[in-house]
Amino acid sequence: MLRRWLAVLSCFVLLAGCRVVGPVYTPPPVVAPPDFKESSPAAYSGALPGAWEPAKPQDAALKGKWWEIFNEPELNALEDDLNINNQNIAQYFQNFMAARAQVREARAGLYPTGTAAPSYTRTQTGGKTGPAIPGSSNTSSDYTLPFDVSWEPDLWGRVRNTIRQYQFAAQVSAADLENERLTEQADLAVYYFQLRGQDALQDLYNRTVEAYKQSLELTKVLVDTGIDSPESVAQAEVTLENAQAAGIGIAENRAIYEHAIATLTGKPASTFSMPVKMLATPVPAVPVGVPSQLLQRRPDIAAAERTMAEANALIGVETAAYYPNITLSLSGGLNSSLISKLFSVPALFWSLGTSASELVYDAGLRKNTIAQYTANYNADVAAYKQTILTAFQQVEDYISSLRVLSQQIKKQDEAVASARRYVDIAMARYQTGLDPYLNVITAQTTLLSDQQTAVTLRVNEITAAVQLVQALGGGWNQTQIPGAQQIASEDAAKQVAATP
Repeated sequence: MLRRWLAVLSCFVLLAGCRVVGPVYTPPPVVAPPDFKESSPAAYSGALPGAWEPAKPQDAALKGKWWEIFNEPELNALEDDLNINNQNIAQYFQNFMAARAQVREARAGLYPTGTAAPSYTRTQTGGKTGPAIPGSSNTSSDYTLPFDVSWEPDLWGRVRNTIRQYQFAAQVSAADLENERLTEQADLAVYYFQLRGQDALQDLYNRTVEAYKQSLELTKVLVDTGIDSPESVAQAEVTLENAQAAGIGIAENRAIYEHAIATLTGKPASTFSMPVKMLATPVPAVPVGVPSQLLQRRPDIAAAERTMAEANALIGVETAAYYPNITLSLSGGLNSSLISKLFSVPALFWSLGTSASELVYDAGLRKNTIAQYTANYNADVAAYKQTILTAFQQVEDYISSLRVLSQQIKKQDEAVASARRYVDIAMARYQTGLDPYLNVITAQTTLLSDQQTAVTLRVNEITAAVQLVQALGGGWNQTQIPGAQQIASEDAAKQVAATP
């Protein structure tokens, strides 16, 4: 009898590895353009000399700590702190660890489950009503050590598809972690350069206030000598006070960026500060590569692709509901009234059994459930393609921004130089009494506005470079996601935690 059941069990084991129902997953084809339009030579044919251009060769790619291309040691140190202490990254990492645990939970469905429920019972019958019989007793004991084993063979791949689903979900979580890490890194770099831009604006206003003070003193001297009127003094005072008020307001923006950097690096804003430093970082030539590389370099694209694989596996899980479930069970144990004889052969009892169940009627539940998951898969396909289109758009946008901003900065520098000459001429004519002080105010206001614009353009240019790097995926590529079969291993956790 036991041999017969072992033979049946062997057949089920063989069958459990043969059939996996559900659709075979194949990523939808995506045709990438041969090159980025905004990085082609035609886009730079009318550009001013010295305009920003992508790094050559075009097939180069950023690697690892991408922020080091800006050659800012202070930024490098902040990025290292962020990778260790950022709490959003820590949250996404724990989400990944939970996803790994789900893979192990699903794998448990491939194996039998066993239970044991040892018990001891002491029973006493009614009191004595007659003469005592030697050797008899109205109390008895019962020792039982039962166990039950049941196993549902994965004949149709329901468990294996569930495992795949969770493996792909864990890969999605790993890609989401890398996307969050890249976002936090890019935000830090943007805030860093924005803060340095505020330092540059503060320096500009400090120098402007000193110049306006000198103009006020000159106006007072001219009034004392009878060359000018008190009206000019009032005008100079208003101009100075407006510049002082605007200069004070810059401190608020700087504080906001400083607080944001503190939070990103895992430090309380109350205990964090950064020294003043002018924005002097040149914009690097970023290697943009070719569009086809973008499919392997952006973690959000990798997450979208793995989401499709997860949805496809879920269809297989639900498809298995059309097939019968087979359950094998083994019950047995030991039972004796004497504990000394509990582990003897006469105390052994056992039973073997098998059962099958098949849903006969469900009012279309299974059919519509599969239809739902199929629609979800198709929605994920559309989301995947949209993610790729958005990625192409973002890269084109930031390449274009860098090219245009670099040319705009050159013209703005010329405008600043012209505004300085304007101030010198207006001041000279005022000192000789040819023009009123209002002309000087107009010239000074024009110069300050042009200088502010020049600083803003430089901040926009360097932050556009950061955003281009982010749009390219930073220094990441999809080979850094552990394979589906290795995703639940400790090596995979170490690999993901060690990125970049």
